[in-house]
Amino acid sequence: MTQPDIVLYTANTMNGWKPLIFLHEAQINYELVPINFGEKEQKAPDYMRLNPNGRIPTIVDRGADDFAVFESGAILWYLAEKYDRFLSHNPKERSETLQWLMFQMGGIGPMMGQAMFFQRIAKPNGDEVPYAIDRYVNESRRLLEVLDTRLAGREWLVGDEMSVADIATYPWARSYFWATVSVDGLPHLQAWLDRIDAMPRVQEALQLPEPRPSAFGEGDTDAAASENAAKFR
Repeated sequence: MTQPDIVLYTANTMNGWKPLIFLHEAQINYELVPINFGEKEQKAPDYMRLNPNGRIPTIVDRGADDFAVFESGAILWYLAEKYDRFLSHNPKERSETLQWLMFQMGGIGPMMGQAMFFQRIAKPNGDEVPYAIDRYVNESRRLLEVLDTRLAGREWLVGDEMSVADIATYPWARSYFWATVSVDGLPHLQAWLDRIDAMPRVQEALQLPEPRPSAFGEGDTDAAASENAAKFR
């Protein structure tokens, strides 16, 4: 049997789900290599040779002489160009897609990530910093308001179809619960989330490498939060 071109190293995090969503929505065959943070597999020498930053996700393209790509936004762009999916050929729309992708990479991801860190890791481990929590929660809300404004009167962030900008932004925006950021009063954002929630292949991707319903406010979130914080003690 022919091996798939793409080998994906990832975990069940907001960044880790991005290439999974792409590959499942595009129905691309791939090999999944789960990364266990508890075993620090992301810091193993063999993995660090692929991703010098020691983070997930990373892909290796066997069809391009085992070319490795790290950083989730760069991975999405690489896959979009390789498979000609979720990226417009129109130069202006292509630029807009890159702009909104960078908006996620430079804004929503870092801000919501810090909101999660200070509430879900630092606080339960005895290092509560109210100023930092307020700062990152409020900034995350502001960025979600920007998304809501952008989505007024449109189904997708760019153009008439889902793009890599939507794929990159969705896992972070969808995890507003884990960041304790309210989406009340953001109807366009909520409609966009509902639209993507209803896509079966997206939900399939979110179950990998293993389900993490607590990120989206489902299941025993208190137990999941305690378990998550304990990993960083």
